[in-house]
Amino acid sequence: MMKNDGLIYLLSPLPQEGTIHLPMIDFRLLPVTIDFSKCDVLMFTSKQAVKSAEALTTEWKKYPCLAIGSATAKEIESLGGEVIYQPESFYAETLNQDIITLFKDKHILYLRPKEVSFDSKNFLAKAGIVLQEQIIYETSCIGYEEKEKPNKGAIIIFTSPSTIHCFLKNFEWDESYTAVVIGEATSKHLPLDAHFEVADEPLISACVIKAKQLLLISNSK
Repeated sequence: MMKNDGLIYLLSPLPQEGTIHLPMIDFRLLPVTIDFSKCDVLMFTSKQAVKSAEALTTEWKKYPCLAIGSATAKEIESLGGEVIYQPESFYAETLNQDIITLFKDKHILYLRPKEVSFDSKNFLAKAGIVLQEQIIYETSCIGYEEKEKPNKGAIIIFTSPSTIHCFLKNFEWDESYTAVVIGEATSKHLPLDAHFEVADEPLISACVIKAKQLLLISNSK
């Protein structure tokens, strides 16, 4: 890794101390009414989905929730919801395998964004589980000028596949960059020649810790 001048870029919506904030995604709540009539369990795969549900109606808190990722679970609980299951692994495929085993007889409603990185509905359909879905928000990329491109040698934190896609819409990847990703699934969306490290936990705070460790190692050489 080449020596740099201490620049860590964070592409998630909220800033973190010790990083340069370069958010990539805008969120737009859709004007919909959530239909709870045929479900007894809700499924969330992101903090933003929980926040969107709360903005639309507080009725969602009457239903137990399946959560993917500790940050999603914490958001559910902080708003007064109940998490009845959170997988040990934070990968969507693992969550869906567990749903097949543990919740086959439940009627699950997946409150989701317009675009998802894993097709839960088709995956579960293969096991005979009908997953109800409702799109409650959508995302779009924030646009940047070329002059705002991260410096050479920067460490860039990607917290979702969408942040990678939006980054690459704005800027060409530089071989001097090092990516820190929130999970293996996200790393698959990086350019093939990208240098990257995976955070020790699926948390933005863990990504920042990993980036600072890499920066320390880089600058000690």
